[in-house]
Amino acid sequence: MTQGRPLLNRRLDGFGTTIFAEMSALAVRTGSINLGQGFPDTDGPEEVREAAVRALREGKGNQYPPGPGIPELRTAIADHQRRFHGLAVDPDTEVLVTAGATEAIAAAMLALLEPGDEVIAFEPFYDSYAACIAMAGAQRVPLTLRAPSFRPDLDELRSKITPRTRLLLLNTPHNPTGTVLTREELTAIAALAVEHDLLVVTDEVYEHLVFEGEHIPMASLPGMRERTVTISSAGKSFSYTGWKVGWVTAPAPLVTAVRTAKQYLTYVSAGPFQYAIAEALRLPDTYFDTFRADLRRKRDLLADGLRAAGFEVHRPQGTYFITTDISPFGETDALAFCRALPERHGVVAVPNSVFYDDPEAGRSLVRFTFCKRDEVLREAVGRLRRAAP
Repeated sequence: MTQGRPLLNRRLDGFGTTIFAEMSALAVRTGSINLGQGFPDTDGPEEVREAAVRALREGKGNQYPPGPGIPELRTAIADHQRRFHGLAVDPDTEVLVTAGATEAIAAAMLALLEPGDEVIAFEPFYDSYAACIAMAGAQRVPLTLRAPSFRPDLDELRSKITPRTRLLLLNTPHNPTGTVLTREELTAIAALAVEHDLLVVTDEVYEHLVFEGEHIPMASLPGMRERTVTISSAGKSFSYTGWKVGWVTAPAPLVTAVRTAKQYLTYVSAGPFQYAIAEALRLPDTYFDTFRADLRRKRDLLADGLRAAGFEVHRPQGTYFITTDISPFGETDALAFCRALPERHGVVAVPNSVFYDDPEAGRSLVRFTFCKRDEVLREAVGRLRRAAP
């Protein structure tokens, strides 16, 4: 190639097509039920969709919205943080609207990291974490969550902090394991962040999908507000993943830093949808309670079916993913298993092994999503039960 150099930036060496794209394409090619990529197969609340249509017709957001996000949405985000978490956030200086949580993570990593910095993240980690850290020129340092409990080893976490550690990248509820960090765990992590003067970026997109335990924002703990960047989004809470409306809340200096990077990524996005999500965030508590209860029921439907099919099931405390172990089938290679599963049984799943730096830790673990219609889950379970040993 030109000048004998590879075309792809060496920081992205090894980052090819995402596993989600590969598995979703496989689902289409084979006509399989897609329990791999985490998107619902029904739309969210009708009143939220109608709010988007109304915004389009009224010309709201059809041109560039303000860079930080429309005032209505920033105010709704601030009100949401106060309503659900007791956090006081200034909508004018401490809220930034992004193109989904994925852009928020990318902007945070690009803004807050220098080449050579270290970032401690729990593995298995969502694949964009590794890519965003790499694009910033930083080094990821994994702390492995191990089956069956998937709890963080806090002594190991302390041992991984070095003078080069810049920030902790947390995700609770955790994708893909479904772990919800406890108050005790978060308090211990917060103490380490304060002791070592670390920044914390926390991905809380599943904040309304906690089935056991409670969601505790890291920013609510003593000493953490001034050092925490909190990220969330509308996709998981309202089932409109294609709209890509996310946000950052943090003290003004941190928001300013993240906005500096974000403005050169998308600048702005999802104009009319921002008005709709402003209304969605004001839905009554009954919406959130019903949504959570429905997903809990779907979790149990799929978990029971997977267990009956012969999988070892790690029932999640949150999110809409179930991690399973394929060892009872005599299988040890999750990637090979998932690539073969559609042809064998007409179901697509995702191998957790791709979310680990330590390939052995997740070699036999497979993730299924349950944010699908009941009849789809039942059909998938029926197909998988025919795979039982």
